[in-house]
Order: sequence, then structure tokens, then C-alpha cells
Amino acid sequence: MKQALVILLFTLFGTAGLTGCNTVAGVGEDVQAVGDGIQDAAN
Repeated sequence: MKQALVILLFTLFGTAGLTGCNTVAGVGEDVQAVGDGIQDAAN
């Protein structure tokens, strides 16, 4: 029972970590796209 709980917790935290990384990467791409648009408008 304890082993199943440990596996479940690792799976949940691993999934949350991967989701968080993908979210941060997506925000970075969005910010970069906005910056590129502003730079193009300024030129």
C-alpha cells in the first residue's frame, strides 16, 4: 500500500512539473512574439 502511494505521489508531482515547464515555455514564447511585434512596429 505504501509503495503504491509513493508511486502515485511521484506520478502526480512529475506530471505537475512537466506541465509547469510547458506552461513557462509557452509564456516565454508569447512574450518573445510580443517583443518581436513591438520591435517590428518601431522600425
